[in-house]
Amino acid sequence: MSETKRVKPAIPHKPSPRNVAAQSLPTDYQIDPANPYPPLAPIPVPKTKTARGREPAAAGKSIRGPSQTPAASAAAPSAASSASAAAASAASAPAPSELRRSHAPELAGPFETAAIAAPSPAIHSVHTTHSRDHKSLRIAHLYPSLLNVAGDGGNLIALQRRAQWRGIPVDVVAVEKGEMPDFRRFDIVLFHGGQDVEMAVAADDFARKAPSLRAAVDEGVVVFAVCAGLQLMGHRYISNAGEEMRGAGILDLETRGGPQRFMQHAACEVTIDGITDTVVGFENHSGLTVLGTGCEPFGKVIAGAGNNGRDGLEGARTKNVFATYLHGPCLPKNPWLTDQLLRIAVGRAEGLRPSRVTLSPLNDEAEARAHAMALAKAMANRGHRTALEPARLVRGRKS
Repeated sequence: MSETKRVKPAIPHKPSPRNVAAQSLPTDYQIDPANPYPPLAPIPVPKTKTARGREPAAAGKSIRGPSQTPAASAAAPSAASSASAAAASAASAPAPSELRRSHAPELAGPFETAAIAAPSPAIHSVHTTHSRDHKSLRIAHLYPSLLNVAGDGGNLIALQRRAQWRGIPVDVVAVEKGEMPDFRRFDIVLFHGGQDVEMAVAADDFARKAPSLRAAVDEGVVVFAVCAGLQLMGHRYISNAGEEMRGAGILDLETRGGPQRFMQHAACEVTIDGITDTVVGFENHSGLTVLGTGCEPFGKVIAGAGNNGRDGLEGARTKNVFATYLHGPCLPKNPWLTDQLLRIAVGRAEGLRPSRVTLSPLNDEAEARAHAMALAKAMANRGHRTALEPARLVRGRKS
């Protein structure tokens, strides 16, 4: 008599896209190729009715852009209903630009006055174009395995998503130690922060990459540098232990380790191409940076310590190099700054002047709420001493 073996049913370790029910998407929404799962269903919004029981005629028209044709609207009725809900929510909530620009005197506490609007459906762009209409943006991410403190890798995600939501393809190359790329082949270079040990390893290797990066900066490549990236883009950094790390000399600045560590929510005013906006983040550094005459500050301090806690300047800038001490990560909660970097980079990729590049608008409600909350926290601590003094060693014990 033969025995039959029982076969254990296969248990999938992770859900696959075929196990997830597909949902209808608006025609103007581009699926992120890095995320195969469909987005969550929009939050249902009750329909507004007039006294006669009819829906307002203008409710479904306010979100439609001039480039959207009636044929496209008829092909996707679900998109029209979602767009109508988004328009109704946007009409009752403050505009993202108003949230970003209502800073300083109006914020009394960290939580009470931050405007929190109701979430709207996940429609990111009204005028999304197709990827075939654009050249790919090429991003070089310097030392991602070495320098990635305080979530700085989120800056890359913000650039990717805000480009892809507009139908602009993005190619990312991780540039690690020992690799010698031609940075002129890229449109954006990211150089993030790290502690002194990792920074020393990166500095030794970066000295060999510096000539190529200098040539790229001269040709208009966008560089976004944070903390250690800012310091190594300067002439040199001298740590508290007296160790000297030579920089690329692209930014005319020098940094020395100080006796205090600045750890606080911070904000500054940044002007790019005549437009000024508030940029928020979290600073965490003990370096004291002094700018030379060959570069200008990234921004003017509203709250926080900035470069050194004395001169009221934050970060540094020259050509298309933008360097800051703001972690957080910085770009996800500063969509205006992210779009400025993208606009300049798209102009380079397409062979256009940045002033001729106009990016399609995105729904920035979530980003505006994050920005408003970070700004409220920064303003609540403004004027207070939040720098941390290092512990003193007395006979082998901390005092």
